[in-house]
Amino acid sequence: MSSANTASAEGCVPDNGPLTDATAYRDNIFALTQQAEDAVLRPVDCGLWPTDLRAALAARLAARMGLASVAERYLTRVTGSNAVIADSTQDGADLGLAAVVAFMDKVAMEAHAVTAADIAGLQGAGISDADIVRLCELNAFLAYQFRLIAGLRLLSGATT
Repeated sequence: MSSANTASAEGCVPDNGPLTDATAYRDNIFALTQQAEDAVLRPVDCGLWPTDLRAALAARLAARMGLASVAERYLTRVTGSNAVIADSTQDGADLGLAAVVAFMDKVAMEAHAVTAADIAGLQGAGISDADIVRLCELNAFLAYQFRLIAGLRLLSGATT
């Protein structure tokens, strides 16, 4: 398990005050969120997607959503050549991941536009159904986490 949960790592919940009191009743939500993060970003079975690539994708999507501190936190987990994936100006083609990067970006930024053809494109690139599910799990968790952070920031009065 990570040393800091989503809320504390992003400074969403102050040390004291009404929001702190309110979230204390839901502390299990933060623990469960952290368990989900650990399971999705550092799973026992990574399939095709090693943990540093998952972190690079998470950093990329956080940056695209305007969550710089979240992106920085994920970027600390990235090593080697996968760091290029975190850069939203890169398409992943140099690493043979163009289809994956395009899919992750589309799901994160235009979920309403994702169709069966997008899944077929991944399958056509040789990605197994199980590994497609792993990508979808990562994107689903990140969507939840980013919304949780945005909501907590809104409740705490933070502007970023």
